[in-house]
Parts: sequence; C-alpha cells; structure tokens
Amino acid sequence: MFRILRKSLKTGIVTGQYPETAPIGEAPASEAKDQARPFRSSLAFRAVDTGSCNACEMEMNALANPVYDIERFGIHIVASPRHADALVVTGPVTVNMERALKDVYKQTPDPKIVIALGDCAINCGAFKGSYAVTGPVDRHIPVDVRIGGCPPRPAEIIQALADLRGNLSSKE
Repeated sequence: MFRILRKSLKTGIVTGQYPETAPIGEAPASEAKDQARPFRSSLAFRAVDTGSCNACEMEMNALANPVYDIERFGIHIVASPRHADALVVTGPVTVNMERALKDVYKQTPDPKIVIALGDCAINCGAFKGSYAVTGPVDRHIPVDVRIGGCPPRPAEIIQALADLRGNLSSKE
C-alpha cells in the first residue's frame, strides 16, 4: 500500500486543465430583450433535448444545485411547456424529435423565448452530417438567444440569462 501511495505522491496531478472559455459570442438581440421584458422578475423554462449527448443537460441540472441555485434569481425549471415562458433546446434536431419540438413550441404560450443551448443546437456540432440529424434548432423554430459552448458552463448560462433579462436590480 505504501508503494502505491509513494508512487501517487511522486507522480502528482496528471489530469488535464479545463480550457479557458471563450467569451459569449453574441449578446442577446434587442428584440429578444424586448420579448424577455415581462419575465424580468421570474422566468420559467422548459428543457427540450432534441438528440444531444446529454452534456448540456448535465450542466443545466447543475444550475439547480446549491452551488449555482438559479431559483434565487427567480428562474425555475418546469415540466410542462404550458407553464413555460422559455424553451431551452439542446442538441441537434433529429428525425425522431422534429415533430415533438414543433409540438412543444406550439404548446408554449406567447410571448415565449427560445434559447439554443450548446454548439449542437446552434450548428449541429459533432453531429453535423449525420443521417439522423435534420439540422440546427433555428431551421425548425425561431431562436431568440444562442449560448455557445460544448457544453456551456453553468455560470455562462446564468450570465446569458441575466443579459437577456437585463439588470435585475433596476426597474424599467
């Protein structure tokens, strides 16, 4: 046992470092900010996975843990599109999920915001060219906000939602 411990101490840390994140590519458009105005104090979103690798879903689940705690910002994850103010779509749209995505979009009440989360939802990412993929999200439904990354970190998602909703401390 001491031999293994000595070897571990001698070797040190061998895991790679997490790469520095690129700044968020595009700020939410003024149209998207105008649509988000009614949701400044509270925003409920429905997560829709249209064929991703689940990395973005794991990061969204991390949003609800005690470290990030999006509930303190008035952001809630809901189970029904009828209770949602926004749709967060992850992954490229696959053949089997195309109809379901359009149905969820129709069931979400107006005004609604559509957020494409991750590189796969924005431009198909690693799944580009697959026979099972029909394209990115904006080919099927209108997208208001794009959050890039593979996967985007929870802090980046919170920052993008804060940018979309505007400064939460000021009242307009």
